Amino acid sequence: MRKQILLATASLIILSNWVSAHEGEQHEHATIEITAGQPVPTVDLIVHEDAVKGWNLEVQVTNFQFAPENVNQTSTPTEGHAHLYINGEKITRIYGNWYYLGELAPGQNEITVSLNANGHESLMYNGQMIEAREMIEVK
Repeated sequence: MRKQILLATASLIILSNWVSAHEGEQHEHATIEITAGQPVPTVDLIVHEDAVKGWNLEVQVTNFQFAPENVNQTSTPTEGHAHLYINGEKITRIYGNWYYLGELAPGQNEITVSLNANGHESLMYNGQMIEAREMIEVK
């Protein structure tokens, strides 16, 4: 009996650690699926190395309007803001077409920008999140 309790406890600890290690990888918001006949928003991410330090992220969108004045208001599929993720961890909201990114960890860094409605719902089309990804290697 004692052996079973120890085994169960060890299993729970391992599972808890695995869940904690992977929490940042999830986009934890509700979603809005773009339906047939609606304009489909798109996002493209262009990374420009800054002349002094860091990177300038250029976020190009179509069929979508950045609307920081409407954050936390009624959602529509064609306006809102973006969420910036680095290596699966949400860093901040983006309210316009440019964002300065100063520091990154050495090695490969995955930069993801997702489009989100005013109520923070992730926008989706055909079951896929509307997002753009780029890799930045820091030496």
